[in-house]
Amino acid sequence: QMADPFLYDTGERSHYGCLGHEVQIEYLKAYICRPSFSTDKAVIVVHDVFGWKFPDIRYIVDLIAGHGYITICPDFFKGTEPWKPTDHWPDFPDWMKNHDPMKVDREADVVLKYLKEQCGAKKIGIVGFSWGGMAVHHLMLKNPQLTAGVSLYGRIIRDSDERYSLLNPTFFIFGEKDHTISLDQIFLLEDKLKQYCKVPYKIKVYPGQVHGFAQLKPEDMKPDDKPYIEEARRDMIDWIKMFV
Repeated sequence: QMADPFLYDTGERSHYGCLGHEVQIEYLKAYICRPSFSTDKAVIVVHDVFGWKFPDIRYIVDLIAGHGYITICPDFFKGTEPWKPTDHWPDFPDWMKNHDPMKVDREADVVLKYLKEQCGAKKIGIVGFSWGGMAVHHLMLKNPQLTAGVSLYGRIIRDSDERYSLLNPTFFIFGEKDHTISLDQIFLLEDKLKQYCKVPYKIKVYPGQVHGFAQLKPEDMKPDDKPYIEEARRDMIDWIKMFV
């Protein structure tokens, strides 16, 4: 019996009134939010299994934009159905086969081109959550145009030592109580990065936090978790500010 690998308790989520708007970029839809002043810095946000319309992800896009970045979350599922909290867990492996977080290169290129040509972006970072965290890990190995990455609780894939030769600074955020990622896996990731990684990297584990903790909107947070959620978000923004 497989443990449920990504899904966190989506509970009752409050409604979220977005600050940005939707755009069409070639074959992709995307949600974009701009800061109040003009900038040549941008951040791509990679959503989790719940897709680009999920309120938590839009909240994060708006949050990053508020720190002075053109922030965009494209639909990496290309119009196909995201996983829904009501879907049946036994179907998840099949759904994943058609939604591979390692097959995001073409979409990343389309969005990078748009940010450079249409938005005037010169430095572009990337942040991803869960499914998106895996996508970020993959893209930071492949795409030198991404000047920094933050991978939040992306499952750690151990297929080869090539998974540790990151091209640009990457920060890995994990929750201590994430049932999908063991602390052993995190220690192994740290060892391998020490061995193979030639650029700045950071790994941080947040006490008592479960999978999906960092993307909750303020009104959905539990008081005990709030300081860690806020710290993780500050750390994410600080990493982007340092390198983008």
